[in-house]
Amino acid sequence: MLGECFYWIFNMSITASFMGLLVLLIRAIHVIPRRISVFLWTVPFIRMSIPFGLDSPYSLMSFISRFTTKTVTVYQPADNVTFSFMNSVMAANSYFPITYKMSVLDRVFGIASLVWIIVALAMIIALGILYGTTLYEIRDAKHWHENIYLSDKIQSPAVYGIIKPKILLPSSYEQKEVRYILKHEATHIRRADNLWRILAFLIVAVHWFNPLAWIFLKLFLADVELACDETAIAKYSEEERKSYAGSLLDCAESKSLFASAFGGAKIRTRIEHILSYRKITGISLLSFSILILSILFVLLTNAG
Repeated sequence: MLGECFYWIFNMSITASFMGLLVLLIRAIHVIPRRISVFLWTVPFIRMSIPFGLDSPYSLMSFISRFTTKTVTVYQPADNVTFSFMNSVMAANSYFPITYKMSVLDRVFGIASLVWIIVALAMIIALGILYGTTLYEIRDAKHWHENIYLSDKIQSPAVYGIIKPKILLPSSYEQKEVRYILKHEATHIRRADNLWRILAFLIVAVHWFNPLAWIFLKLFLADVELACDETAIAKYSEEERKSYAGSLLDCAESKSLFASAFGGAKIRTRIEHILSYRKITGISLLSFSILILSILFVLLTNAG
């Protein structure tokens, strides 16, 4: 049973890797606002977390399946509606239960599944302990006003928590101008970025054996910060954007895995992105949104 589970996890990781590489190519089109293109990262992460998908003749997998992969139907509620697994390994004669083409594969996937589950569980437990430790260390933060707190134990402003997120500032910031910092952190809260960060870490912990998953995670976290910056400065004037970028210079990069921080990505990259930002019209934003939704449909559906 565990070996069969790993067989499908392995297949999911292969499909997610291919889709993630396509996201990297689309991500390089800088004309697409980062606050829109960041949603493309849902493609590899969904592919890594949900084993089946809706079949569609318009799916990119419909083209790819002609050469290297096929689908395994799992549910067909109607003639024109089918849900299936993508099967890139194609190492089995039947799938429910799996019977491999060679008996040695049964042993290979059996052993690999044990290694996989041990490491995955260890990483998930470690993430849980680290998350709990992070929240415990800031328990004595001093309340400033609303959901804003001051702490001697952090070096960079950040949002901590998911259900009732708090904005934490270093104690030295009590006398500083923090308008732009608070705008950034409030944007993180509104976008629920801490939740998406933790979900991304958990998904990658399950796919720890895939080096591309770790690359996707790193780039996703960087894009979350860029998207947050874009959203925060969308209505700012050029002078306000310069002031916002200037406030980044005083912030150290955050070392916390679970906090959405004002200094949470490469500072130079973010400053360059902020200073080069150009406002877009509502029609352009709608057009980009439709484009991204179309790409999501093509990449998330299975071969029909």
